[in-house]
Amino acid sequence: MKEIIETLLRLFGVSAIRYFIIAGLPFILCYKILTTWFAKSKIQQRQAALSDFKREVLHSMQTTAVLVVIAYLVLFTPFKNYTHVYTNLSDYPWWWVGVSLVMCLVIHDTYFYWMHRLLHHKRLFRYTHLVHHQSTNPSPWTSYSFHFLEACTEGGVLLLIVMLIPVHPFTVLLFTITGFIINVYGHLGYEVAPRWFRHSFLFEIVNTSVHHNLHHSKFKGNYGLYFRLWDRLLKTEHPDYVKEYDRIQQNRFGTKKPAGNLIRS
Repeated sequence: MKEIIETLLRLFGVSAIRYFIIAGLPFILCYKILTTWFAKSKIQQRQAALSDFKREVLHSMQTTAVLVVIAYLVLFTPFKNYTHVYTNLSDYPWWWVGVSLVMCLVIHDTYFYWMHRLLHHKRLFRYTHLVHHQSTNPSPWTSYSFHFLEACTEGGVLLLIVMLIPVHPFTVLLFTITGFIINVYGHLGYEVAPRWFRHSFLFEIVNTSVHHNLHHSKFKGNYGLYFRLWDRLLKTEHPDYVKEYDRIQQNRFGTKKPAGNLIRS
């Protein structure tokens, strides 16, 4: 039992440090040091309060603890024998690490979309997802700010992944880091996508900070995590998304509003 507790504490310490680095650095840059530089990139002009940041960090530490327990279960207990987790990199081609990482993100995005819509059900929202939506003007600290029950549900995607595809622990690490970085960008409160992104095919597929920020301010639509695909397919993307994105980018770059989308939303 002592070894289990020590391992859990070690994992929690590393995960907490990761949270404060990946969420903290963009927060310090955008909200403290380079506020004038990023002023035109701000999505909502009002500012969140210090009390909001404290609440978000507290809930994020709770979420971190939940995710650590789930990761420990998958990687360090006999439960691993019932999964597709493999420990020898030579068991699969080296390129499988990259392919499986992409598959993890696709599986997670699908899982998240349907879980997210479920948590918005009127009978569940106030008991779970309301904690996350207390942050109507999100910041990087919001990324892991979940109710305990939602944190358990969020972490459940790892159980699904290891049951569906072969993954190495290194892939799991890459997945958690990559997913969190994208999550921080979605909650950044600033749009930092480059000018060219709007006219690329990626804009039609990938979510932006504006995309998820609209979900926090409107409480409806834009349920996807990494991609726009499910929202567009099922007509749940907020109708003002592209217009709002163009407004922010025009403010940043002084560009003219595009005549239309590559593919109509």
